[in-house]
Parts: sequence; C-alpha cells; structure tokens
Amino acid sequence: MTVKQRFFQIVYPLWIAYTKLMGRNIKVFTNSKNVQPAESIYALQVPLSNGNTLPLEAYKGKKIMLVNTASNCGYTNQYDDLQKLYQQFNNQLEIIAFPANDFKEQEKGSDSDIARFCKINFGVTFPLAKKSVVVKSNDQNSIFNWLTNKKKNGWNEKAPSWNFSKYLIDEKGTLTHYFDPSISPLSNDVINAVNSGK
Repeated sequence: MTVKQRFFQIVYPLWIAYTKLMGRNIKVFTNSKNVQPAESIYALQVPLSNGNTLPLEAYKGKKIMLVNTASNCGYTNQYDDLQKLYQQFNNQLEIIAFPANDFKEQEKGSDSDIARFCKINFGVTFPLAKKSVVVKSNDQNSIFNWLTNKKKNGWNEKAPSWNFSKYLIDEKGTLTHYFDPSISPLSNDVINAVNSGK
C-alpha cells in the first residue's frame, strides 16, 4: 500500500462524514414503480481481471451489486465494507467490482496490480472485472451501458458520480437501486435493499 493509499485509509471515516455534511455524493435512486428492463442483463458477460469471463446469467436468483472502483480514492476503504457485505449475505448477494480510471486517474494500475492490491489490503474474494471505462462514452463497459441507459434497464440514466457508485440488481434481473459513493455498503439503506424481497 502506498503512502497515498494509507493516507486515504486513515481519513476515510472523516471523508464520509464531510461529504455527508456537505450533501455530496449521497443520492439514492430507487425503481419505485418496479419498471422491468427492456433488455436482459443476463445476456451480458463480464470480462474478469484474471482473463476469465463471467456470464451474469450464472447469478440468476441472487441479487447482484455492481460497483465501479479505484485504488487511490478517498472511498477506497469501501473495498473492506464491500467484502464484509459479501460475507454477510454470501447466499443471496453477489458483488462485482469494476476498476476504472475515469475519475482523476485514481486507478492507474494494471489488472494484476489491482487484484493484488485488493487481495493483500482488503482480502477481497468477490470477482474483479477487467479494468474498463464506466462513464458514458463510446468505450463504456457494456454492463455500465446497460446500467445507465433507461432504454435497456427500464428507468435509470444515472451514471457513476465518482468511484464506488453502487447499482443493485434483484433476483430476477431488475435494476432496483443506485447508491452514490458516500453511501456505505454497510449502511441501513444498502442492507435494507439487499434484504428486501426475502
């Protein structure tokens, strides 16, 4: 872990408190009308950092949290929170991290560097996607294109506002929630969303 990364780890709780106080990165959007997707997310596959490919249809019947991540961000300590959430709900929730260098170039490492960092520093055991672009562009990752295009997902156009934006898919492949970066994976909002429909 670099000096910068250690600094972010120490200040993470203060950063979360500050962003909430300032009203930054705290939005939550919900699919209150239960709008169904026009295109199935289960038709998509995730290229993983280890060279394998993960078909999302393998996760039918479970909730899926999709998170864009970075190793040099004030929110990086959320890897630890995500791992705890993954372990707490391992029978009903899958998590996939999507490393991206889209925000202030806070993810410059290679796929192997990122995987090593996550394993050593946070004990991450959930899948890591191959590094990609998550913001809206011609190069946008196909999963994030689905998540941010209401013509595909049915209702949501919200792109990630920063690293560690979180999207929740229910057991039937419906996008149910978007959580801004300052919403902790262990917050009541997230826990209640994961528990809903049990």
